[in-house]
Amino acid sequence: QVQLVESGGGLVQPGGSLGLSCTVSGDTFTIYNMGWYRQAPGKERDVVATIDISGNLVEDDSVKGRFTLSRVNTRTTVFLQMNHLKPEDTAVYFCYCLGPNCRQYWGKGTAVSVSH
Repeated sequence: QVQLVESGGGLVQPGGSLGLSCTVSGDTFTIYNMGWYRQAPGKERDVVATIDISGNLVEDDSVKGRFTLSRVNTRTTVFLQMNHLKPEDTAVYFCYCLGPNCRQYWGKGTAVSVSH
């Protein structure tokens, strides 16, 4: 059984920083893509940043220059460093990975709240 174990998140003031970590545990398989999505209240789930098996990075324009996604530990863990956080970054952040046969796996989500 595959699990995406998320950690990090919390409450931070505007301009602050947080880090989110996600590790794939359980059955081993080739991870073709991995990263983070987020869902703000009343909105759809959107991509934040993902990295594919070749190391190609996709980032939403709203986080470019502020967020950094990195891949560690033989590609089963990703870390999202979030700097210069804004209130509009407030959302539930979901870890995501893509395995063989286009099967998608999702974490349970971790809340990030940016406010005074």
